[in-house]
Amino acid sequence: MREYLLTLCITAAVTYLLTGPVRKFAIVAGAMPEIRARDVHREPTPRLGGIAMFFGLCAGLLVADHLTNLGEVFDNSNEPRALLSGAALIWLIGVLDDKFEIDALIKLGGQMIAAGVMVMQGLTILWLPIPKVGTVALTQWQGTLLTVALVVITINAVNFVDGLDGLAAGMVCIAAAAFFMYAYRIWYSYGIEAAAPATLFSAILMGMCVGFLPHNMHPARIFMGDSGSMLIGLVLAAGAISVTGQVDPDNLFGGSERSAVHQMVPLYIPLLMPLTIIAIPAADLILAIVRRTWRGQSPFAADRGHLHHRLLEIGHSHSRAVLIMYFWSALIAFGALAYSVNSASMWIVLGVVFLSAIGLLLLLLPRFTPRAPMWAQAFVPPRYRRRRTDVAEPAAAVQPSVPAKDEEERTPVAVGVSGVNGATALGARSRFLDRRKAGSSR
Repeated sequence: MREYLLTLCITAAVTYLLTGPVRKFAIVAGAMPEIRARDVHREPTPRLGGIAMFFGLCAGLLVADHLTNLGEVFDNSNEPRALLSGAALIWLIGVLDDKFEIDALIKLGGQMIAAGVMVMQGLTILWLPIPKVGTVALTQWQGTLLTVALVVITINAVNFVDGLDGLAAGMVCIAAAAFFMYAYRIWYSYGIEAAAPATLFSAILMGMCVGFLPHNMHPARIFMGDSGSMLIGLVLAAGAISVTGQVDPDNLFGGSERSAVHQMVPLYIPLLMPLTIIAIPAADLILAIVRRTWRGQSPFAADRGHLHHRLLEIGHSHSRAVLIMYFWSALIAFGALAYSVNSASMWIVLGVVFLSAIGLLLLLLPRFTPRAPMWAQAFVPPRYRRRRTDVAEPAAAVQPSVPAKDEEERTPVAVGVSGVNGATALGARSRFLDRRKAGSSR
């Protein structure tokens, strides 16, 4: 576990430290597209954040290769090299798209080629452990097609959900955490060495997302772009393929195949884990197609009717909309994780139902702003602090009377206008706006 944590920390540190220089490079390179009608942000923001994430991936794999226990993963399996080859190809395509806006069909072809490169190097689904049936061996063509389909679907799902600041990186980090718990439990509890690569991939993926999130949270200073969203989607798919299609439970336990598969529930559930991040964007995609065709538009016509747009329209703030989608992603991912540990427990089902009710309640309270208690005022953002109106009123009451002329000169200024307390005391802030337009900040 310590080596996994070290790899995670190194990956996060490299990604975090490189994102700043990459942002400056993106500004110089002109990778700052104009704001489109469907965009949520208000100022041109540089892309190419995937460059830092890719070098974080390389650093994580390099460090793991030199560690005592994780180094055996590279000796016993070719999957890390297959992942690096596919990631380099998909990252290069993403960088070109962030700069030159290449055609969607070209990107789709590149995604399929990247998946094919991983298949050629051994990262593929060989068999499927199906509940109540047993282990189903796949032919070479079946395994290749299933692997390519899973990689392409996961990449585009992550790319589709990348619509708000910090949304894609946070949701993938949640899915990666669930993957890590799955794979580590299989490797450590059952002693299955074939699950070690998936555990390593999940730890590195968490590091990539954790290192990039501080720069990408609202208001984002840089976007990951397609170079980042397609990259983390490919790493997420690689972990699912490795832990699901490379382990044969029938060879590990005695008895019938059905009994072995029943004991190895965590092995076949990770195949469904990509659905935990695809579920929300897939529903959004279906609704978008129905909505656009109902209006007589093309299914590919862009609009502002996506789920994150709807959350903003009903009154949720940008940060709260992201947190709500985090909540639902975590509920699905860790609900599946809990079910794989103890599928016979009714408490798990009741807990998921209860948390779902809380999520629905949060959706219905868009304008509710929680206030922290007085003792915690210094530890929370200003928007969650209590207003001290009761302190200002007595102070005004003890002020000596002044002439009418002075009272006119001391007309109170409305809260939120430049020149009052807090962050607005900086004045008109025109110089900050000029710097943002010049691209030197944000």
